[in-house]
Amino acid sequence: MRFLPLANPPNPWATTTIDYLDGDAPHVPLQVYEDHTRQILSKNDSPDIGFTWSVNPYRGCFHACAYCYARPSHEYLSFGAGTDFDRKIVVKPDAAALLREAFDRPSWKGDLVVFSGVTDCYQPLEASYKVTRACLEVCAEYKNPAGIVTKSPLVERDIDVLVRLAEVASAHVTVSIPFASPEHARAIEPYVATPERRLRIIEKLAAAGVRVGVNVAPIIPGLNDQEMPQVLKAARDAGATQAGYVLLRLPGAVKGVFEERLRAALPLRADKVMNRIRDTRGGALYDPRFGKRGTGEGPYAEATSALFEATVKRLGLNADLAQPPQTFARPDRSPQLRLF
Repeated sequence: MRFLPLANPPNPWATTTIDYLDGDAPHVPLQVYEDHTRQILSKNDSPDIGFTWSVNPYRGCFHACAYCYARPSHEYLSFGAGTDFDRKIVVKPDAAALLREAFDRPSWKGDLVVFSGVTDCYQPLEASYKVTRACLEVCAEYKNPAGIVTKSPLVERDIDVLVRLAEVASAHVTVSIPFASPEHARAIEPYVATPERRLRIIEKLAAAGVRVGVNVAPIIPGLNDQEMPQVLKAARDAGATQAGYVLLRLPGAVKGVFEERLRAALPLRADKVMNRIRDTRGGALYDPRFGKRGTGEGPYAEATSALFEATVKRLGLNADLAQPPQTFARPDRSPQLRLF
């Protein structure tokens, strides 16, 4: 299956935009930018997200998932939410040093830190930049609990750090697998490892003693909702002990990016899917309300939730959802110890 570059919706915050004539749009090469921000911890106060603190080593994501709710965040960088998000990637090379500074502040109490709240911390650039690995090493040094959300097999490279972190604090990896069908996955998230390969991530992490879960996210009504039980069972069999799901979210420009990809890659499914999405959002394509944006409402959304809960219970997932222990401790850097 061959994919053409997506259109890049105009950025509403930009002062100028350029429209190309049909057939004249340029190809989309990868462009990497460095962000030497002065803070790295992001605080979340949303009541329907299960963590407070996160670190985002990268902005934009090479995976190019058409459904990614983070796409509009690129507009604040004067980029677009389409191909700009996929191919204009911002790296934060100072992330580990900034995280160490944050942990050294008296106000830091050792809360769970999640990598990442926005884009994949193990996207391809991590193979060379190693920003996420450096941050996890800081967490291990300070015995600070960490969680990871990723689609990438690259996380397997850091099993040694994750095992070390699990020994002194807590380490948990959630692998995102929205599809059982490789065809559907390829159509909507074209540069991500196959579902089968992502199941092997779970298997390898679990075999190493790292706690691992699966996130069936996003659930796209009319496309992958019926694949949920298959994904959950396969993940449980691979060693996952926890599971979650999120209903498709289409804020801002994501609506256009998602529908364009859907109609190009799965034209026979497109109308059904778009109608089903509206069924879960009160006739709209997105509902930003807390408590509703991740689950939707109405009979179809309720049926999806019931299917998830019944399957999780049958498979014995989510039996232990205990919070990470308080293990945080700053390294002792007294002059006497440094002599040894």
